Amino acid sequence: MTAIPRSAALRRQGVAAFLALTFTSAWGWMLVARLGLRLSLVNPLVQLPFALVPALAAVVVRLWVTGEGFRDAGLSLRLRTAWPYYLAAWVGPLLLTAGGVGLAALLGHRPDIGQLASITPWMPPWAVPLLLAAAALVLAPLYWGEEFGWTGYLRQRLLPGRPLLSTLATGLIWATWHYPLALLGYLHFANLFAGLGTWTLSFLCQEYLLSWLRIRSGSIWPASLAHAGNNLVLSVLLGVLLGSDYDEVALTLLPVPALALAACCAALGLRGRRTARSARTRDAEPVTPELAARSGSNSAARG
Repeated sequence: MTAIPRSAALRRQGVAAFLALTFTSAWGWMLVARLGLRLSLVNPLVQLPFALVPALAAVVVRLWVTGEGFRDAGLSLRLRTAWPYYLAAWVGPLLLTAGGVGLAALLGHRPDIGQLASITPWMPPWAVPLLLAAAALVLAPLYWGEEFGWTGYLRQRLLPGRPLLSTLATGLIWATWHYPLALLGYLHFANLFAGLGTWTLSFLCQEYLLSWLRIRSGSIWPASLAHAGNNLVLSVLLGVLLGSDYDEVALTLLPVPALALAACCAALGLRGRRTARSARTRDAEPVTPELAARSGSNSAARG
């Protein structure tokens, strides 16, 4: 049962309030932390307020701007029915990492497996990805802050009735919200405009996958787990395995994670189209006497 306001004006008011709160609070905090307090945005404690802003903004809007509550927030874990999506969210970043490494190898960059020891020198390199995946599982609640706001609130209300366009628009807004990180020392792009463009593509693909998990699972938590995996598994492993070339964000390696994500989105999109086409074919199939009889016998057997 949805809690989206029936009034289009109230829905637009909620979206406007959410965006205003999210951008002013997050950007304001980053400017104060970096330029005022001279803190590094790489520090997880400095990032934490920034990451929680979307969730706090969504709570404020749901309670005091639109009064719609949390019926459609997807806060229930739904472990019994949604476990395949939790599994996909947990394993997916490892598979995307493998795809990204393979793509980088095709582009002529040899991954340095030995560099994994720089993360945890006290354990064998093959165990490092498993350790990061376990960390993503434990830290997923921290990434709920963004998912509850962007995927759980904004995507459903931005363009109702146009799910794909709403997802892409949410991804674009989400990417723009991150842009100050590229200007305040969190990361460095060798070419700022090319870097932001490819980074934006990555956010669009991520939002598609996160929305797919949210819709299919009926819960916001698989998307939160996948977000944690993207940051703690995919980004970290590619950064370490591809070494200094990736650290400098060379133009040849910059698209690697975005292309891996795009390939996954394309596979899901094609699968969804085939499923929809099969459903239309079944609905259009003429009901012959033989089919009706077979359907009746099956119903009797079930009864």
